[in-house]
Amino acid sequence: MRLLLFCVFLSCVPFCSSADRNDRPIIGVLAQDIRSPKPNQSSYIAASYVKFLESAGARVVPVMIDQTPEEYKRLFNSINGILYPGGAANITSSGYERSARIFYELAIEANKKGDYFPIWGTCLGFEQLAYLTSGKPILSRTNTTAVALHLDFTKEANSSKMFAEFPAELMQDLASEPLTENSHKWSVTTSTLNATEELRTFYKVLSTNTDGQVEFVSTMEAYDYPIYGTQWHPEKNAFEWTKPYIPHSPSAVRITFYMAQFFVNEARKNMHTFESEEEESKALIYNYSPVYTGRESSFEQKYFF
Repeated sequence: MRLLLFCVFLSCVPFCSSADRNDRPIIGVLAQDIRSPKPNQSSYIAASYVKFLESAGARVVPVMIDQTPEEYKRLFNSINGILYPGGAANITSSGYERSARIFYELAIEANKKGDYFPIWGTCLGFEQLAYLTSGKPILSRTNTTAVALHLDFTKEANSSKMFAEFPAELMQDLASEPLTENSHKWSVTTSTLNATEELRTFYKVLSTNTDGQVEFVSTMEAYDYPIYGTQWHPEKNAFEWTKPYIPHSPSAVRITFYMAQFFVNEARKNMHTFESEEEESKALIYNYSPVYTGRESSFEQKYFF
């Protein structure tokens, strides 16, 4: 009888079928312009973003700048999400901005039709998302170029998708210890977001921070789309070592992997595929080799294109 009841119970439990989950997610990482290009080196991707995604079970495709809209649309239909990384590109006029805009618009259109396509923005990528959503320059200078901070969570964080799977003790560590690396001189202030209808109605603010004078938005997620942004750098805790203010404690490293796991799991909900295995293989970042740049850059390694 107990066995029968147990079997009936199992038949009522909702399981996530592998048919509804992509266990081979491929995520694009947007490249950006090099200020002083060299032969065969006009754009780059920091390797820490690639490691960040790979650590949670994704493969990576570099999204090259200055491709045609048709090429981007074809790639969009082949990958399962995209990450806009940090850096120093112009968010109003650059190859980074043009590429990000095309993928943002394609993602909005796709998600409206039920085609789940996630976007993540880190630091510069966070600022790029804010610009694309608002349609206007809304950044303010803050004194946050080299500092680790704790997160001041809003009440919205408790109902967020991003932090839903975080252990309670790790959330407490995030709220009380300086575990998030910040290296940005521009921010979206809380007052600006609240005064900008396009941002206020699109994004749920999950955390804020302050530079001692100005409060700014540090973590956000869209209300109606799988679009996420952190003004801080979750990937650096585990994979970057050049700066003394990057946290490397056990809790800091766990944050890297919980963030990566969350976004990769979002990409698992997308079922886009390349047209052939050969096309997929040619697109993967495995075709390129990272270069050690830690002596002259804030990034330990970079991929150059």
